[in-house]
This record gives sequence, structure tokens and C-alpha cells, in this order.
Amino acid sequence: MSWVAAVADRLRQGLGRSQRLLHDGLATLLSRRAVDERFLEELEELLLAADLGPATARHFTERLREELRAGRVTSPEDVRDVLRRLLLETLEPAARPLDLSHTPSVLFVLGVNGSGKTTTCGKLAAALKARGKTVLLAAADTFRAAGIEQLQVWGERVGVSVIHQAAGADPGAVVFDAVKAAMARKVDVLIVDTAGRLHTKQPLMEELAKLTRVAAKQLPGAPHERLMVLDAPTGQNGLAQAKLFSAHVGLTGVVLTKLDGTARGGIVVRIHQELGLPIKLVGTGEGSEDLQPFDPKAFVSALLPE
Repeated sequence: MSWVAAVADRLRQGLGRSQRLLHDGLATLLSRRAVDERFLEELEELLLAADLGPATARHFTERLREELRAGRVTSPEDVRDVLRRLLLETLEPAARPLDLSHTPSVLFVLGVNGSGKTTTCGKLAAALKARGKTVLLAAADTFRAAGIEQLQVWGERVGVSVIHQAAGADPGAVVFDAVKAAMARKVDVLIVDTAGRLHTKQPLMEELAKLTRVAAKQLPGAPHERLMVLDAPTGQNGLAQAKLFSAHVGLTGVVLTKLDGTARGGIVVRIHQELGLPIKLVGTGEGSEDLQPFDPKAFVSALLPE
């Protein structure tokens, strides 16, 4: 099986529940109702259930209404074709590669605890190393001893050094040491795992902003990526989290994890539409090979097959 086919297959498996909700729901709707105004009303409800969000659901149904009035939609297959086209048009601008044009390229990985943030750091390190990049990890989530240990385990697993200090240490000091080490060792990529919650009275966003300043002082322009890790099953809660982080930290993209078995695949559309952020990576399983660049065509094909 080719790499492209393997990615598409993992997406189909990961989006299985979302596909059944949207594809099978659409088939049921089309089997019992003509493509008319009442059909469009029920279709909008289906799109909302698929977590595409009110604005996107309304936009899609309005576009279908226009196609219907123009006589370009006359069969169930026409409806599916229009929806697939609209999904692809919406998601194509969301696909952008990671900015790895700097030496080192500094990537901050952000998100709330439990979203898969530290695991994403490890998987990303493995993926970049497989592409021939030299990588360094930094455990700046010093408020969780388990987080530091987890990142060290990933470092040992993929053969990447981890810059760390003891639990409770100043995260800014870890970032300072990590950027300095990355520059001295001339590594290609530095991946920084940041805190998702603080066990102090200091607000999280202030702490993350401080880390950004520390990195920029050592290396102007850093961090080059500020990636928010979102747990797909959180749906609307995940969107609220992304809005908060984006407002305070200035995100450059999203990594969507845990698409394996979730019925919230439509949240990808909503995140891009409402936040205007690219979807840089998606995770469809537990293995390091399951973290892949976002491919709109493969995603739409998995969500609403032909």
C-alpha cells in the first residue's frame, strides 16, 4: 500500500463515526424525501449534528438551494456531489505546511492538559526525524512531573534529546536553555511542550506569552509555529479553547488529535471557518505514523465518500 493510500485508509477508519453520521444520514434523508425546501431544512439539521456549525450549515444549504433553483440539482447523487465540492472548497485553504524554513525552526505546542499535547510532541519529533531532520525536544511543562517523564520516554523511543529541568522549575529557563542548545547544536527543529494548566495563581496565558518573549529574545522571530493541539471529541469545547489561545498567544495553526473513532470530524470545518486557522496536522491513531499533514481531499473523501 502506498503512503498516500495508507493515510487515506487511516482517515477513513478514524472518521468512521462521522462518516456514518453524515453519509448514512444523508442517504436516509434522500431515501424518504424529495430534494425540496423541507429536505434542505432537514439537511441543515444533519449538518449541525455533524458539528459543522450554524454558519457553515446555513451556507451549505443556501448554496444547495441556489443549485436547486437553477436546475443543477435533480438527483440524490447531485446533492452528494455539491456537498463534497463545498467541503473541499472550504477546506482547501486550511492545508498549509509547517514552517520549517529556519535553522532552528522553533515550534511551540500548546493546549489544555489531556488534549494529547505531549504525545503530539513525541509523534512530531518521530515524523520529522523520519524525514531526515535533526530534532530537539524541550519539556517546558514543568508543572507536571508526569509530563516531563512522558516527553523523556518519547525522546528515548525516537532517539531525540530532551532539554528539561526538575518539576516546578521556571518554564522560561527551560525555553532559554532549549533555544540556546538548539542554536549551538545547529538542529533543524526545536519542539517545545508547554503547560496546559498551572498549579499557581499566575494565569496560563501570561505564562505562555512570557515563554514566547524568552524564545524571541534568544532567536528573533521565534517561535515560528504556535500550534494548538485540539482533542476532536471535545467538539464545541475545543473550539472555545482554540479561540482563547488564539486571542492571547496568536496561534499559527491547529493539530487535531483523536480522530480515531470520534463523531466530531466536522469540527475541522468549523475551526477553520470560525478561527481562520490552518489545520496543520491530524492524528488518527496511537502510532507515531498516525500524525499526518492535513490533506483536504483525503479528509472529504473519508467524511463523505463518493
